[in-house]
Formats: sequence, structure tokens, C-alpha cells
Amino acid sequence: MDKTAALRQVAERIATDGVCPQLRVGATQLVPGEGGSDAAVMFIGEAPGAHEDKQGKPFVGAAGKFLNEMLAGIGLDRQNVYITNIVKYRPPANRDPLPEEIKAFMPYLQQQINIIKPKLIVFLGRHAMNVFLPELKISQAHGRALRKNGQVYLPLFHPAAALYNGGMRQTLIDDFNRIPLILQKIADEPNPEQKQLFK
Repeated sequence: MDKTAALRQVAERIATDGVCPQLRVGATQLVPGEGGSDAAVMFIGEAPGAHEDKQGKPFVGAAGKFLNEMLAGIGLDRQNVYITNIVKYRPPANRDPLPEEIKAFMPYLQQQINIIKPKLIVFLGRHAMNVFLPELKISQAHGRALRKNGQVYLPLFHPAAALYNGGMRQTLIDDFNRIPLILQKIADEPNPEQKQLFK
């Protein structure tokens, strides 16, 4: 089975397994994620919002437009990367996902990661980061790549937050522009199992 078909099966399992029925009832549709199944970079947000819920795609509102601009700035587009959220149904009124909702969706996110095998996982916002790296604070960790259990992670501020704060917007652009350098460092890394903080 190819990776695209495997990713489609993950989305189908979420529906057939009845994950978070209380969220499913209030949502228009599942938002499993989109992009290249062989992507070197995987972006993970927290949960779909209203635009995502309507279109069935992640990051398609104002924050998504900003994300597209930043991708173009480093020579990528949405087909070159994979974009998803931890929780795949929109929480009511865009509230934060509950811990039990995150826990219910994590096995499916892990399956997506295992299929794609990204060289770099980029967290869009502190909520996504803290699910994987609960010990970190986004104010200190943003823009600094960290290897944990063989996987390299890069925490970034959420694009939505940067839309309302000019200073944060530039910080996010600067952090985002480090992605090609980090990918090159990963490629050049002699010992991929070594836990290393990229400066």
C-alpha cells in the first residue's frame, strides 16, 4: 500500500472507530490533514477552526493564508509539506481541545507521523508543542529545533497569534525561515540518534 492510501485509511479509521462522538456531532466534517505523503516537513496545529471545518482542510483561514506566504518564502507550498492538527474535528466555538479529546486522537496522529516519516515536525503554537514537549515554554522554545527520541521538532508561535501582533509576526517569519537550515543540519548530522539542540 502506498503512503497516500495509508493516510486515507487513517482518516477512514477515525470515522469508523467513532473517535470523540461529541465533537463529531457538532462538526461539519473530519479534517484529517493534507499535503505530500513523502513530506520532509510536517506541521501540526491544535484543532480545526470554522474555515477548516467548512472546507475539510487544515489552516485555510487567515492563519492559513499567512502560513502559505511563509511557505512560499522558503520555496515550498502545501503540496511539498504535510499539514494537520492533533484533534481532527472542530471543537465547539473554537474552544481549546480537552485533554481526553487530545488523548483520543493521538494514536491517529502517531499513525500519520509513522506513515510520512517527516525529517522535521513543526508545531504551530504552544498547545500542539506541549502535547509532545510539555516541559517547554513557547516564549523560550520558539525557533529552536530539538531532537527527542530520534525525531527533530521545531516549535513556532501560532500564525493566528502573529496576525494581531506585528512584532510576533516578524519573529515567526524569522523562525520559519530557519526551516531549510534545520533540514540541512539534519541531513548533515553524523549521529541521528544524538539528542541535540540546534542553535
